[in-house]
Amino acid sequence: MIRAVTPITRRLAATFLLFLVAVVPGYAVEIQEVVSPKGIRAWLVQDDFVPLVSMRFAFKGGSAQDPKGKDGLANLMTGLFDEGAGDLDSNSFQDKLDDVGAEMSFNADDDSITGSMRMLSDKRDEAVELLTLAVNNPRFDQAPIDRIRQQVIAGIKASERNPNTIAGRKFAEALYGDHPYGRQSEGTEQSLTSITHDDLAAFHKRNFARDNLIVGVVGSISPEELKPLLDKVFGDLPEKAQLDTVSDAKLAFGKTTQVDYALPQTSISMVYPGVRRKDPDFFAAYIMNHILGGGTFSSRIYNEVREKRGLAYSAGSNLANRDHMAALMISTATRADRASETLQILKAEVAKMAKDGPTEEELAEAKKYLVGSYAVNNLDSSSAVASTLVGLQDENLGRDYIDKRADLINAVTLDEVKAAARKLLLTDPAILIVGPPLS
Repeated sequence: MIRAVTPITRRLAATFLLFLVAVVPGYAVEIQEVVSPKGIRAWLVQDDFVPLVSMRFAFKGGSAQDPKGKDGLANLMTGLFDEGAGDLDSNSFQDKLDDVGAEMSFNADDDSITGSMRMLSDKRDEAVELLTLAVNNPRFDQAPIDRIRQQVIAGIKASERNPNTIAGRKFAEALYGDHPYGRQSEGTEQSLTSITHDDLAAFHKRNFARDNLIVGVVGSISPEELKPLLDKVFGDLPEKAQLDTVSDAKLAFGKTTQVDYALPQTSISMVYPGVRRKDPDFFAAYIMNHILGGGTFSSRIYNEVREKRGLAYSAGSNLANRDHMAALMISTATRADRASETLQILKAEVAKMAKDGPTEEELAEAKKYLVGSYAVNNLDSSSAVASTLVGLQDENLGRDYIDKRADLINAVTLDEVKAAARKLLLTDPAILIVGPPLS
């Protein structure tokens, strides 16, 4: 939600900028596990350099738990937590947030509902009180429901002519079929119109519980100070969530979907099998993907499509991991009259990687970059560190993962990377083309 910037929120922002420097002293991050009297677990990085606390938390579930016909329920709910809670209506709640200089947000993805709060230490008690109300007693008043719903619907209508949006929706439908990942997480006008206060309240009750909760905290707070805070915010939630079982997605490899769209630009997506984060060959696949298309300005795909031929502004790949799916995805957008040529170049680069793998020089450069960039990408602010703490817990990687990560990457051999390339890239991919028919 967009809020006016007050002097207090400017003060928070200025303080936060100082904290960016303090939070990662030489890449060293000491993670403590804190367990509250009521059994709420959290990972904490204590740093008293700046009087600021950043908390991030996640409830497993997310948009994949939307009931059929109620697509967009989780997404709509996350827009309503600061629109009134407890005895505070929308205006009163937001006024109090501004008064204490706190920033609170909620978001939904397919697998979880995440929340965060950044607060000044001297206003911590007041900020935590508001977060407690939002987490435990959101009001879901009708006027805010109607207003936020109309904002979401307006966004959906505005994006209906966006080729990237069309591509994303068609990609999900073709790739996932009837799986919940194939639905529109933001919903449709019809599904959003059907959502009621009771739907929101029931979804909140089923999904917000202690057994599906992950918490990360960074800043000027000790373990002993954090324990009662955790109990206050989360200790009175139901013990167990009531989540529907979601099966693993079966991706439609070997299928090409063409969406005719009369624009001078064509979007191309290619999807190959991926690798789970817990798999022993994850880092081999991770390095291979970086060389193939994950390196923003150094990958083979970027060099062949952008640097050598100027066919696209950007082109690359990424390893996508969700709770019920893993895939390697390649994407680009190019001139419609060069789309067929671009697609053939992508296929050729994939085939070359699958056949020969990378060179020793490419492997060394990739390792160097992936080790060195981790702190910049994941530990450059209190919010980033808190998010990383949640992610590490979600993946069951352990508190020592940051210390071990460089050794795990450097231990990968060239043969292991080549094996990962063959394992993932010899499959006939799912292809999505959005634009005029290929020449």
